[in-house]
Amino acid sequence: MTYDQLKQKKELILLDCISGSTAYNLNVAGSDVDKKGVFIMPQEQVYGFEQQDQIANATNDEVYFEISRFLELLTKNNPNILELLSTPKEHVLFRHPLMDLIKPEDFLSKLCLDTFAGYAQTQIRKARGLNKKINKPLDTKRKSVLDFCFVIHNNGSVPLIDWLKEYGFNQNECGLVNLDHFRSVYLLYHQKQLTEGRFKGIISGPDADDVQLSSVPKGLENIAVMNFNKDSYSIYCREYREYQEWELKRNEQRYQSTLSHGKSYDAKNMMHTFRLLNMAEEIALYRQVIVKREDREFLLNIRNGEFEFDDLMRMVEEKMKQIEVAYENSTLPNQPDLKKAEDLLVSIRMGFYKSI
Repeated sequence: MTYDQLKQKKELILLDCISGSTAYNLNVAGSDVDKKGVFIMPQEQVYGFEQQDQIANATNDEVYFEISRFLELLTKNNPNILELLSTPKEHVLFRHPLMDLIKPEDFLSKLCLDTFAGYAQTQIRKARGLNKKINKPLDTKRKSVLDFCFVIHNNGSVPLIDWLKEYGFNQNECGLVNLDHFRSVYLLYHQKQLTEGRFKGIISGPDADDVQLSSVPKGLENIAVMNFNKDSYSIYCREYREYQEWELKRNEQRYQSTLSHGKSYDAKNMMHTFRLLNMAEEIALYRQVIVKREDREFLLNIRNGEFEFDDLMRMVEEKMKQIEVAYENSTLPNQPDLKKAEDLLVSIRMGFYKSI
């Protein structure tokens, strides 16, 4: 069943809600309007091979979860699903009476410490990642293997590129052989030492991802010892690839907004970090999922870049300590009752299919 087909069979929709920033009371001019909901598969589909966990529109800003998947995610205390179940009434477009059987308080547990705070940690990693990308941008030109090679020289080490320049050598004129018992360490030779033949060079070309070895005449004395820092090169390659992907996929409007407030972190990520942390604490203290945020002003101040990144990190650490204490003292169960969730699923399916 496609999104369009579901919309044509509205009788299969059990819950339809406005979600995201509007439900959170955090919408501002230009905010998108997202929707989430719950549907139930036609009875014949339940008995067949085709099972569906969720259905979404092309832009993925409208997502509907099948009732089985919805209840499964509730038992895992998934924040998005708990928020959907607790959507403020003014943002509920439709709610089937059978949904009244599912009560948030029956599913809240100490798992919320991991799920809500875990989602918050994800937002922090994203914010830190952007902070690093802005403050330590990578050069457009990709470094080569040669940039990670060093030569023992004058009781120390120097970059290979500097050493080659000092002696007027070209890497294509050099040859390498392994130095036994030393990882990524090589004996280095130069073409001028040969009376015939040629060395292969240190690398095969600018796109090489490793050094290459040459055949060296027996008895030839090396002119240098070289190390290739392969671990640093691998880390650089990963970060460079991630940086290029980030540049390609980043939301330019959101990125420019980040630059405009001059704080070099994704302020929207940090706003949601504190929203999730505050909600996690409220669950432990009040056994409620409070979707509509009364702390709107504080959260929007974060979004507007009115805090320094390091200050926010310190606030996160303090908040995490408070939350951990709240969960230690909470009477919430360790996890939801899976049998109760399964019984609910059976009751909802039986009740729905009997009514049509």
